[in-house]
Amino acid sequence: MNKILIANRGEIALRIMRSAREMGISTVAVYSEADREALHVRYADEAICIGPAPASQSYLVAEKIIAACQLTGADAIHPGYGFLSENAVFAQLVKDAGIILIGPSPEAMAIMGNKLSAKAAALKYNFPMVPGTDEAITNVEEAKRKAQEIGFPILIKAAAGGGGKGMRVVDNLAVFDEQMQLAISEAQSAFGDGAVFIERYVSSPRHIEIQVLGDNHGNIVHLFERECSIQRRHQKVIEEAPSSVLSPELRMLMGKCAVDVARSVNYTGAGTVEFILDENLDFFFLEMNTRLQVEHPVTEMITGLDLVKEQIRIARGEALTFRQEDLTITGHAIELRVYAEDPQHNFLPDIGKLTTYRAPKGIGVRVDDGFEEGMEISVHYDPMIAKLITYGANREEAIARMIRAISEYDITGIQTTLNFGKFVMSHEAFTSGKFDTHFVGRYFKPEEQEQPDHEEALIAAIAALIQLQRKEEVENVLPPISAKHNWIKNRKSY
Repeated sequence: MNKILIANRGEIALRIMRSAREMGISTVAVYSEADREALHVRYADEAICIGPAPASQSYLVAEKIIAACQLTGADAIHPGYGFLSENAVFAQLVKDAGIILIGPSPEAMAIMGNKLSAKAAALKYNFPMVPGTDEAITNVEEAKRKAQEIGFPILIKAAAGGGGKGMRVVDNLAVFDEQMQLAISEAQSAFGDGAVFIERYVSSPRHIEIQVLGDNHGNIVHLFERECSIQRRHQKVIEEAPSSVLSPELRMLMGKCAVDVARSVNYTGAGTVEFILDENLDFFFLEMNTRLQVEHPVTEMITGLDLVKEQIRIARGEALTFRQEDLTITGHAIELRVYAEDPQHNFLPDIGKLTTYRAPKGIGVRVDDGFEEGMEISVHYDPMIAKLITYGANREEAIARMIRAISEYDITGIQTTLNFGKFVMSHEAFTSGKFDTHFVGRYFKPEEQEQPDHEEALIAAIAALIQLQRKEEVENVLPPISAKHNWIKNRKSY
């Protein structure tokens, strides 16, 4: 494998390219017209424009991705996460074109990509499941009967997708019809498939996921768990590894279950098996994500493994070089997703220019990003700016480093989730480890948070304007700078 095309953008494209470069593998970037100046485009060895800004006309068009691969002579495609990363049809098209997909087989992707077929595969192995329906329900009256059998509250979920879309919590029969129609409509809009199913709603759940790796030689291991319970709109915002509530015995049981889930579909590559953990520490299989996860860095930090390199080695046909007993947890890692969102207004996405952008540094701090100062946050794509990861010898040190890193992260021009991250890190429920997926709704009250001091901001703006005027006055009396030196002065590093 000499050349890989990365069918993605932003920080994950850069993150994959860096690992490939360390392995001596050339990289190809694809980009939309909106991403012409993006960092992943500049970093790659080659770059191909695949269409207009909307993802539906560029990053989501399988034929354009495959054509770019053939044009550049790339041996393989790494889909990253999002876009086409869990699209079984795309995986099959790549395979039919004689190109290696750095990921699982189309068959495994198809089974685990749909929550109902994933449940069916899991049931064959008697994995613990949340009580619910085993097939899609479209008849509202039948759904009501099933809901009453399961018992309220219940959860209506889209069969074809994730990310909190097509998901509704229903507390009683009176609102069932309305919530059912909303879930079907949202699922149809988001995934092109209105199929939904019903599960008992676990009232105080923790979201625990297990990272797995499988090769083409029958070896499958797990790389321990990630705690993903700090969420907004059923989407993760903060993740950590390991979880603060899992005992060694429970970790072993959940790890074995995750490996068995992967084995049920002869899984190859990196994948994640997700579980719900209730207040009694009973766990239930939720779903499997057949790709690299956004939060994979925390697993890398506690295991010392590079998951992208492992994906590439597996795709090349190599066997895993370690066994389950070789793997251990060292230290603690936390990840904050730095989104262009306004936590004060229900995490509403924000767009605009990064007027200031300076990432934190120092021991135990990692920043995976795809932006630099002056760049625009586009309306066309996910609002994530970066992943801020901290690592420590223990959970307390990782938290302290995260608070320090957040204070050093300087972003202006848009609203971000940085202050929300600081709120979480400082909250007793989080530091004690006694929290669940309702953390945001239960503890984060925007009206109680410290509001920006507008007078202080005005003074700072005036001071900055005075400084700029003085700089211009000095430059006006200096001799002209040579063209060469001017180029050096204005050149941006990346």
